Amino acid sequence: MNMTFFGKSLLFLGAHPDDIELGCGALIAEIAGTTNMHCYTFSDNQQNPELKDLVAEYAASMHTLGLKDGQFELGSFQTRRFPEHRQEVLEQMLALRNRYQPQIIFVHTAKDVHQDHVTLTQEAIRAFRGTTVLGYDVLRSSYGFFPDFLVEVSEQAVDKKLQALSCYQTYANKYYFSSEVLRATAIRHGALAERPLAEAFDIIRMVGEFSSSNFKH
Repeated sequence: MNMTFFGKSLLFLGAHPDDIELGCGALIAEIAGTTNMHCYTFSDNQQNPELKDLVAEYAASMHTLGLKDGQFELGSFQTRRFPEHRQEVLEQMLALRNRYQPQIIFVHTAKDVHQDHVTLTQEAIRAFRGTTVLGYDVLRSSYGFFPDFLVEVSEQAVDKKLQALSCYQTYANKYYFSSEVLRATAIRHGALAERPLAEAFDIIRMVGEFSSSNFKH
């Protein structure tokens, strides 16, 4: 039997455009329109003149997953400089907490080694005390990631994730954007759950309440 989990308000945090989609795209596509959710990406990468199309690609990707304007937002933190701005990152998270009062936070896995991802996860642990925090995997910078929370997703949701990531023409030649790699990852995570397809997370903090009301005696 599957464990059913839910949240009236979900907050997805990512350091850079594409992070959230790579780690959670199928889940977002699966549940878009069924609950309140917001995606906040901290860096728009606009300090790099070669990445000027990313803002438009990010919006197109989020729309493809089923999100509407107002459900996603780009910040202007400088890429690879997050550790120098930990307090500002924390303050932004506190503002998001107050605005959306999320019940589940999705952020980079604790196994990630990218300095921006590390900072984001550490500050999320501080900002969202008393809240469930799940860590998603971004293949290119995670080492030693092995999921302990697996969420079954549909074939249609995985297809939506692939379509969303195809909006990033800037990264079209990156190996981790390969549809074969992305689909294989969903199949592997599904195999770990003994399901056809799944997305995977590590449990950074789990806050729960047991109820026997759904059990028949």
